[in-house]
Amino acid sequence: MEEIQIEQIRYELTWRIRHQVMYPDQPFDMIKLPNDADGIHFGLYVGSWITAVVSVFENGQDYQFRKFATLEAQQGKGYGSALLKYIIDYCRDRGAKKIWCNARISAGSFYHKFGLVPVGATYMQYDIEFVKMELNLEQK
Repeated sequence: MEEIQIEQIRYELTWRIRHQVMYPDQPFDMIKLPNDADGIHFGLYVGSWITAVVSVFENGQDYQFRKFATLEAQQGKGYGSALLKYIIDYCRDRGAKKIWCNARISAGSFYHKFGLVPVGATYMQYDIEFVKMELNLEQK
């Protein structure tokens, strides 16, 4: 894995990768979240290029991460794992008791490696199957 750097970024910088990776066949504005301005957004840089992004939203001691995306050509190189580990540690350091996401079923095994477990039933959105996954940070 090449040298990486993870930084907090402006939410607008997440949009290109979100669109390219998650919903390339949908209108660009679809990947914008109404509460983007309220989130904490991170970019993983490989050299000077943003390669992966994620947005974190705080609700008391629960933190939701959304729109987690790694450029397709860079997947499988450990960048997504590095970014997820970073945000789990970031949330833990801020006193989070739980971190969660609405995960695509296809990404469930990836999140499971980090201790996230499915909660509740699966559901469909945009012809994609999702399930809520969460990690209780109070347990060691």
